[in-house]
Amino acid sequence: MSNEQKSGLRSVHKTSIGGQAVIEGIMMRSPIKTAMSVRKKDGAIHTEILETRAAPRKINKVPFIRGIVSMVLSLKLGFQCILQSADLAELGEETVQPQKKKSKMDDLMTFLSVILGVVLAIALFMVLPTFIVQMLGRLVDLGGFKTLIEGIIKIALFVLYMWLVSFEKDIGRTYEYHGAEHKSIACYEAGEALTVENIRKYPRFHPRCGTSFIFLVLILSIFLYSVVPWETVVGRVLLKLVLLPVLVGVSYELIRLAGKYDNPLTRAISAPGLWLQRLTTKEPSDDQIEVAITALSEVIPDDPEIDRW
Repeated sequence: MSNEQKSGLRSVHKTSIGGQAVIEGIMMRSPIKTAMSVRKKDGAIHTEILETRAAPRKINKVPFIRGIVSMVLSLKLGFQCILQSADLAELGEETVQPQKKKSKMDDLMTFLSVILGVVLAIALFMVLPTFIVQMLGRLVDLGGFKTLIEGIIKIALFVLYMWLVSFEKDIGRTYEYHGAEHKSIACYEAGEALTVENIRKYPRFHPRCGTSFIFLVLILSIFLYSVVPWETVVGRVLLKLVLLPVLVGVSYELIRLAGKYDNPLTRAISAPGLWLQRLTTKEPSDDQIEVAITALSEVIPDDPEIDRW
């Protein structure tokens, strides 16, 4: 990383604004507003202002619990934005309709998409690694290293999955928008004007990222799941599911610290996730940065104190 990029990691203030890359666009979310900007087929940028559903203030003040609630709300919003952006990206300016109130069918489709995504994640990153270790244990004596081997397999599957999907054209472009999201937030945190020229010089890696959060969950799971017995695959997976809220709550607090402070401890927490972002982000084009600027500009509050940690 160049000295110029390293300087981009130093922030004037740490913002609580976060985002997500979607199909041909970016969703940005602040404490008071959520916006999604998508580059349509005709080249125009279309922006939707979405309903902002945040956890109640009392819950947001409770460590660990707030992480669980935040993950559930983020999953729902994320899938909703992906589905909606896929439709918008195919539209031309003359075909864009005024935003309609979501129907019960829209809510159902979003809910089913979330459920399907969660089931696939459980199958790939919980059931499969445990099954592989159980099979290996029948061939060789793994001793007390079962959980460590399971964790290594889990992380390897996750990294392999992220690498393989990057070759798909749409996912590759989504990784570029992911980079634009991070670079624009870094520019905003540094107190610079949101222009393509300013944003271009900032790194595409950010400690407070969903990818970093997932990777941290995988690492911490090695330690937490070491207490779960190995009698059967089904029994172990069920017990891991019971402990999943604990794992999510702890991971959320750590990633929150990493996004709020800059010291040797938080840099150590962020390091694995920042490394993985070399796979899940790519350098964006200027027109992708323009989409990030549009979405981010919509959610920046008038009072700069509102979005500070």
